[in-house]
Amino acid sequence: MIKAIIIDDIAQARMTLKKDLEVYAPDIHIIGEASGVIEGAKLLKTIQPDVLFLDIQMQDGSGFDLLDILKDIPFKIIFITASDAHAIKAFRYAAIDYLLKPVDPDELTEALKKFRQEKLNENEKYKLLNESLKNHQKPHSRLALHTQDKIHIVNISDILRCESSVNYTEFHFAGGKKLLVTRTLKEFEDLLCDLNFYRVHQSHLINTKFIKEFIKTDGGYILMNDGSNVPVSTRKRPEVMKMLEEL
Repeated sequence: MIKAIIIDDIAQARMTLKKDLEVYAPDIHIIGEASGVIEGAKLLKTIQPDVLFLDIQMQDGSGFDLLDILKDIPFKIIFITASDAHAIKAFRYAAIDYLLKPVDPDELTEALKKFRQEKLNENEKYKLLNESLKNHQKPHSRLALHTQDKIHIVNISDILRCESSVNYTEFHFAGGKKLLVTRTLKEFEDLLCDLNFYRVHQSHLINTKFIKEFIKTDGGYILMNDGSNVPVSTRKRPEVMKMLEEL
């Protein structure tokens, strides 16, 4: 049985989530609930869940205020939020699960599926999330990447290129390190497109600062600083040529 706590300042929201969990996740047992930051912090000091469903905006503060009170986070957190573009992007950089209000049962099921598969290593992710939220005027500098066995916190400036592998993405780093990550290339394109990354092919996303040359022969390809060749799709070629001229 998986132990869960719900912290949300709206009683109806807590009740609805509990009913959804009864239907879609009968192995989850609610061991406590709270209606705010202070009450929630007191509750978490007395009992520890396996998973915490945490609202972001509450009357006496935010879910992040509550996390700042805690010395350690030995449990998984699934955030519940209204549509906030900046917060959602921060969650994606930190590879942290969130649910939009009103909670969609399919998204709830998917978040719980990931919870059951994932080994817990939350503290570094929440440090990264706080960093992203507090410095929202600055470009993101780090990214959390899920592999099959662990979560890696990497510097974005070290990523040389990304290559699609069905529903996975292979990351190539300056220095030769590689990671196979359990998310699609499209998701990382959305995150990194404003940070000098460019998708030159259906299967390839590159960090433009590592481009060495563009070879026009053999259909056109980019030679990266590490010596790797990245194909450029015929459709993308005019865009890539323009992008290179503007570097």
